[in-house]
Amino acid sequence: MATMQSKKLFDFNERRNAAADARKATAEKFQAMKARMEDPEFQRKLAEQKALADARAQRHAERAAAKAAEEARIAAEKAAREAAEMAARREAERKAAEEAAIARAAEIDARNRARLREAEVKQRALALAAAQRTMRENREAAKKARGK
Repeated sequence: MATMQSKKLFDFNERRNAAADARKATAEKFQAMKARMEDPEFQRKLAEQKALADARAQRHAERAAAKAAEEARIAAEKAAREAAEMAARREAERKAAEEAAIARAAEIDARNRARLREAEVKQRALALAAAQRTMRENREAAKKARGK
């Protein structure tokens, strides 16, 4: 059993040493990166990358603004077109109502004229009948006067 215990201990020691080596490597890498951060060439590259990123962000913002402006222009044109269509529709409805009112007035006027003509014809017929009755009465009166 001692061999098994030493095997476990050996594995533990290996793992512990490997972890310590990894920590050392990470610390060295960090120290190297820290030293690299102070390098003027690295600083210049970082500045270039930042400038590129800023330019990219600027272009993206300009595209977004242009897209928003185009969408607003399209929406305004659509609203203007809809308003013009609505105005044209209202004007057509107004003209149709005006024409209907004129047609109705013409119809009423024609009906009134027809009634006036009917009344005139009736009045003439009554006047003619009265004149004929008067003539008949005059003839009868003349016959009676001759016959007596």
